[in-house]
Amino acid sequence: MTTQTAHRTGLATLLLGTAGLYLWGLGSSGWANSFYAAAVQAGSESWKALFFGSSDAASSITVDKTPLSLWPMALSVKVFGLSSWSILVPQALEGVGAVALLHASVRRTTGSAAAGLLAGAVLALTPVAVLMFRFDNPDAMLVLLLVGSAYATLRAVEATSVRWLALGGALVGLAFLTKMLQAFLVLPALALVYLLFAALPWRRRVMHLLVAFGAMVAAGGWWLAIVELWPAASRPYIGGSQDNSILELTLGYNGFGRLTGDETGSVGGGAGGGGWGSTGLLRMFDSEIGGQVAWLLPAALVLGVAALWFARGLDKLDRQDRQAGLTLWLGWLVVTGLTFSLMAGIFHAYYTVALAPAVAALVAIGAHTLWQRRGSLAVSGVLAFTTAFTTSLAFVLLDRAGDWHPWLKYVVATLGFAAALMLAGVRHLPRRVGQVVAATAIVAALAGPTAYSLATAATPHTGSIPTAGPTSSSGPGGAAGGLLNGSTPGTTLTAMLTSDASGWTWVAAAVGSNSAAGYQLASQEPVMAIGGFNGSDPSPTLAQFQTYVADGQIHYFIASGGLGGPGGGGPGAGGGTSSEIAAWVAASFEAQTVDGVTVYDLSSGVV
Repeated sequence: MTTQTAHRTGLATLLLGTAGLYLWGLGSSGWANSFYAAAVQAGSESWKALFFGSSDAASSITVDKTPLSLWPMALSVKVFGLSSWSILVPQALEGVGAVALLHASVRRTTGSAAAGLLAGAVLALTPVAVLMFRFDNPDAMLVLLLVGSAYATLRAVEATSVRWLALGGALVGLAFLTKMLQAFLVLPALALVYLLFAALPWRRRVMHLLVAFGAMVAAGGWWLAIVELWPAASRPYIGGSQDNSILELTLGYNGFGRLTGDETGSVGGGAGGGGWGSTGLLRMFDSEIGGQVAWLLPAALVLGVAALWFARGLDKLDRQDRQAGLTLWLGWLVVTGLTFSLMAGIFHAYYTVALAPAVAALVAIGAHTLWQRRGSLAVSGVLAFTTAFTTSLAFVLLDRAGDWHPWLKYVVATLGFAAALMLAGVRHLPRRVGQVVAATAIVAALAGPTAYSLATAATPHTGSIPTAGPTSSSGPGGAAGGLLNGSTPGTTLTAMLTSDASGWTWVAAAVGSNSAAGYQLASQEPVMAIGGFNGSDPSPTLAQFQTYVADGQIHYFIASGGLGGPGGGGPGAGGGTSSEIAAWVAASFEAQTVDGVTVYDLSSGVV
């Protein structure tokens, strides 16, 4: 078998294996995050809802993100019909695409097919990546677009090409249309790499970056401009904002509010850190987040920095490509990691999927670079230390899983420490023996995350706050459980909603998007989400709702499943619009219980 054939076979195996892992039993998660699934269903029924990212086909309110990630899923549903598979398969394919792009990027940086395959495998087997590429949150497309922007930027450095750089900027702009300001966390790394390594005069480097910036603004700004200029009366309310403004949503709730914790209308999280876990440099290793992405995080930093130093011994062209790649991925990892570690606002463990490409690339490039220099005592020491530390971390993370396959941590420790001892003297080993030792170290490093990834793929995940691994499959319950998980309507209530549905703009209204989403997905008819995600957005107002009822646009009000947020006042302020609406309905219409749910027929007239 020729080298080229072997590489093609390896790449095909990687991509087919990734596809199999991401598609295996995909339908078991149902609607996954019903908040986004309902918007996908709405977009498949209405082009207007598709464009705005509306929660329902009648476009009462949008989701609290820019809508690009919804578009492929909605188009899939439009073609294949509404099902778990038609929603989630595009997400899985985006994961395969991200793995392919990362492989291509690392292969070009190192000139090594093996390094590219290792990078792709590490990304594919990161537990939080398996979770997100099997789920309908925006993070899947975000990762695909950002990996694409990194690939394009490295091609721009290699070819001193403004076109490649503009493509990288445009992909960041599209990533902004996927998850707003989080996309910009990679910008310092992308800009720094081109400034430092493009073989051009400084003035031309700056000019090229300005062109890329323009491409980014154009790719990401056109939708915002249209929404901001569109008359508010003829578009849906901007979910997640308090003033019906896409700019407020961008800069506030989904922007600087995430850093400061000053967010109106959020649902509280865990203890400490403003309700979203303890902040600090060790946040990525805590009990909630560690098993998601931390397995190879220290290895990525150590190998990346060490490789940046030892790459000085390569010839000029290889050295420049290697250092450019390492600088980009280190910058990505450090900026994104520090932001996640220190942000005081809303933070969920699954956000860390944005770290996975950088971790995978640094492990692969770093390991390949150091292996080339393994004849050095210092290099063999770094390899041995990294293997031992990674193995120790895996032991700790696996130990947190309690009685879940307790033998695995001992196997990992045995293999890892044996490989570390051999790596310390690898410069004295025959080539074949050294390769076996390296393979053993890789197996020890990947055994833990691979086991977690398989457990993740084998477990259905639903709700708004999923986590990877063997111990938790859905978001938290407690007081916010009804808001974070979609409702499951009974057959009688579903039949009521679908009966004479064409005569109503909304077959029902319910407080909170997740509550409304369950009824909408069951009936496949528009259900108004009062107050948006958690019922705290001031939409609609009581007067608007009363007008809708008087005009015969809403059939039922479903009282169960929402907390009734405080509207524009933020949590704890009281007297919010959703609470006012619920109180007015309860005082004005007769309640009935259907399938254990309190329902009001708004067509029956005021009592």
